[in-house]
Amino acid sequence: MDLFTHILIAYLLSFGLVGFQPSYLAAGALAGGLPDADILFFPLARRFPVLRHHGITHSILGVSVVAVAGALVAPRIAGGDPWLYFLVMEVGGLGHMLQDGFTHYSVPPFLPFSEQPLELDADRAINFLTLVVSVVSFYLLLGVERNHVPFSVYLWTVYGLMVFYGAYFAIRLSARLWVGRRLRALGPFDVPVPLTNPFRWLLLSESKANGRMRTTFAEYTFGRGIRRGPFTVDVPLEASGATGPIGSAEEALSRSYPIARKASDLFDQTYHFGEAKPEADGGWLATWYSLEFTAFGRAAGVRVRLAPDGSSTVHRSWSPPRWRKAVA
Repeated sequence: MDLFTHILIAYLLSFGLVGFQPSYLAAGALAGGLPDADILFFPLARRFPVLRHHGITHSILGVSVVAVAGALVAPRIAGGDPWLYFLVMEVGGLGHMLQDGFTHYSVPPFLPFSEQPLELDADRAINFLTLVVSVVSFYLLLGVERNHVPFSVYLWTVYGLMVFYGAYFAIRLSARLWVGRRLRALGPFDVPVPLTNPFRWLLLSESKANGRMRTTFAEYTFGRGIRRGPFTVDVPLEASGATGPIGSAEEALSRSYPIARKASDLFDQTYHFGEAKPEADGGWLATWYSLEFTAFGRAAGVRVRLAPDGSSTVHRSWSPPRWRKAVA
């Protein structure tokens, strides 16, 4: 989930607990955003992995430490009950953790005692629908409505947002459970990958064995079945040492995948796919892209241009998938 949504939902949860009490609402909203401050630990994370993004700050222990600190400090700044500060900050932080675990980006709730991940695969890590709603909501609550409208209008806005997010999470979770139960009946798939639209999913299987990676995926739409695919690619994980001209899409993908893996660690962290097309000069353009990091019809990835003599050039890009069968 994006930072704006984390903060807004923590604000709404705090409102549900204590009502309109600005100091507690501010503390709860702050706690809802603080787990993502772990990006400041980036220089230390390589030496101390527990400090990585989605590490200790996204655990019950990390959230509780922040809530205890808030309960000790906040009353000295704004007055109020330390126990209420602890409550709203604990709930705000746990809400952040659960929202991230709701997506396809796992969190370790029991760190440092266990690395067991929480990952429901029910939403994108960043969903632009909730991002837009959250940004507009902040503008309404803190700009348009603040001290400008009757209190009842503010209350209806808050209640409306509660209903929206409650329905949103319920729809996405229901869709995830439904498609998960039907996965095997739809084909040789192991994992459902969420898209921005909760009624559209990617169905995927991936295996790595004998030095090769094989990925198959299809696009599924509720009420319409599989609309695109299945598409399959089967390539070596490491460079084979082959040189010279390339004669087929399969060969272009096989040569380019080890190059793409070396250029970006994205491919060792997410489900991904590749497509290749010939170019007018006799070379090939292979595009490898993530099936999880996508936005506005484009996917994060790497493009590898293979010249007629077999030499290559590489650059990272956001590319629109062509939805063509790369390798049968």
